[in-house]
Amino acid sequence: MSTVDIVNTKNEKVGEIELSAKVFDLDVKEHLLHDVVRQQRAAKRAGNACTKTRVEVRGGGAKPWRQKGTGRARAGTNNSPIWRGGGVTFGPKPRDYSFKLNRKVRKQALAMAISARLQEGNLVVVDEFVMDAIKTKDFVNIMKGFDFENCLLITEETNENLNKSARNANGFKVMSTDGLNVYDILLHKKLMLVKPAVESIEKRLEA
Repeated sequence: MSTVDIVNTKNEKVGEIELSAKVFDLDVKEHLLHDVVRQQRAAKRAGNACTKTRVEVRGGGAKPWRQKGTGRARAGTNNSPIWRGGGVTFGPKPRDYSFKLNRKVRKQALAMAISARLQEGNLVVVDEFVMDAIKTKDFVNIMKGFDFENCLLITEETNENLNKSARNANGFKVMSTDGLNVYDILLHKKLMLVKPAVESIEKRLEA
């Protein structure tokens, strides 16, 4: 187990917490992180590019000109792929880019991403993070106290004031433990966990 300091929003130490080695002290395998990030990004792709084949292009009923005697190449329809305005051969069609990874692999990669932030010294545990009002300036000032310019903040439950306060702060993102994922952890240089969220994460990843 690893022991880290618990601080308040003024970056003052208020206690300590022991972190589970199964979640916070894993050897990081970059290829697993890469696979999970690829899966997450592929699942977000719209895949709605669409071209018309020669069957779907309007027209093409009448033969453009007679078969012989014009001196021009034979033509049977004006929606041929070799004609301007004709159908597209092997063009893109709406598709699903997502692919599956084993649940065990996804859980392991998430724990590795968290472990990587701890090993780098970029993980902070705070006792609580409460915003009495929606105030982006107050949120940014708290983060400046930690010298953070880019951070992912994880809470146990959704906090509307906190979410809206951080929404317009560039480089910061707030999410609950339910939405915690590898891509967002790696996208942000710092990871801040509210103390109740630590127990929730350990319970989720140790199961």
